[in-house]
Amino acid sequence: MSLEIFGFRALWSPYFFLFVLLILTGYYMITIKYRGKFKNSEPLTRRQGVYFTVAMIVLYVIKGSPVDLMGHLMFYAHMIQMAILYLVVPPLVVMGVPQWLWRAVINHKAIKPVFRLFTKPLIAIILFNGVFSIYHIPDVFDVVKTDMMFHTVYTSALFLLAIFMWWPTINELPEMESLDGLKKVGYVFANGVLLTPACALIIFADTPMYNTYSDPNAWAQALQLCVPSATLASLNLSGPEMFNSMSLIHDQQLGGVIMKIIQEIVYGFILAQIFYAWYKKEQEITPSEEETMLNPHLVK
Repeated sequence: MSLEIFGFRALWSPYFFLFVLLILTGYYMITIKYRGKFKNSEPLTRRQGVYFTVAMIVLYVIKGSPVDLMGHLMFYAHMIQMAILYLVVPPLVVMGVPQWLWRAVINHKAIKPVFRLFTKPLIAIILFNGVFSIYHIPDVFDVVKTDMMFHTVYTSALFLLAIFMWWPTINELPEMESLDGLKKVGYVFANGVLLTPACALIIFADTPMYNTYSDPNAWAQALQLCVPSATLASLNLSGPEMFNSMSLIHDQQLGGVIMKIIQEIVYGFILAQIFYAWYKKEQEITPSEEETMLNPHLVK
């Protein structure tokens, strides 16, 4: 059955599009037109603009396009959403915001202590992976997927925790660099390990875990998060099997596999970036500096 039956609003989320457009407009207004109002501001680079713009485009595609509707119909589409939303968009945002703007935000007296606490590597990695794993406990998942307020709060908090989680590895503020090259590698590997149990639970389950994809009533309630009530009431829907040719268990297992694959691709890319930056830094050491490092007794 075609997704067109749900209507334009459910397919393209015009209000969310305006929200993303507002964020993007505000970003360029602050970083270009009103940049002079910030201390030690610098011109926006093409690299920063591209990163942030791509982040907003991907955010809309994953949360405002038909992909979002598909995430309520098929579990594997939901897991694609989760992977992109928390593993791809946050690092693009971190790299897209200029350093001077990050300083203006995180040095605010009300934000600074909280930001420094939650971006400590151990706290950041445990909180993100813990909250992400709790989300996929069936009882929690079914509540989050069927309650608009709870869904908004939980997913927004998880996005913020994803920013905190990525910060130790990719932020470019010298005063906020808490990990060196080797520790960053270990941090990324630890992230992969901590996310594995949640994926394994989904992949190796022998029965459907979530009512929002197996129970018609819970599924219909979950659809209300993205489909207007009037539209939903006019449709005669029996369940997700109307839109998915796979069995529930295969859909669920595919979702877990896709999540793990996307995770490995993203973490692999980040590791490559870390190794490249590490190599580049090593190449910048002059022969005299290297001799001093190897023979510290030569320093008078």
